[in-house]
Amino acid sequence: MAKLYFYYASMNAGKSTTLLQADFNYRERGLTTLLFTAAIDTREGAGTIGSRIGLSAPATPFDADTDLLESVAAQHRQHAVGCVLVDEAQFLSAIQVDQLAQVADDLGVPVLAYGLRTDFRGELFAGSARLLAIADALIELKSVCTCGRKATMNLRVDAQGHAVRDGQQTEIGGNDRYVALCRRHFCDAMR
Repeated sequence: MAKLYFYYASMNAGKSTTLLQADFNYRERGLTTLLFTAAIDTREGAGTIGSRIGLSAPATPFDADTDLLESVAAQHRQHAVGCVLVDEAQFLSAIQVDQLAQVADDLGVPVLAYGLRTDFRGELFAGSARLLAIADALIELKSVCTCGRKATMNLRVDAQGHAVRDGQQTEIGGNDRYVALCRRHFCDAMR
């Protein structure tokens, strides 16, 4: 029986690297994979999943209008899909997460979704909230705070490195905009 997996972590925990490794493992066994990434994230170029250690792979961009069930089903009818891998899963809508659950349940294709749990204010993203609610397996990937403890929060910083407390939930950026911190140091920075 196929499952819906949610791999979640703070920034810089290696989510994309882990996804690309899983993709390689499936393809090495001769299985077809489908990779999706958020269209809003163009840091690696449109339709590319890239990791900080230099690995990358082409992916199908998704936005709010993408029907993931239909997209996977169309590919699956042409050639059996062995696994669906989704990067930046926090940007999925609740409906899209439900579609991915149908991919696992109705098509029998495992789905591995990778994303942030919370935004820069410590609030859940819609996609992450739904994944936490219905995924068959929740796997936390670890990152490290500057103090050495497990980082669980994402602090948005300005050009001078000061904490940003207000703004849009989504602002694409890397190490120049976000710092992974433990809860204690995140709360200290937000005060």
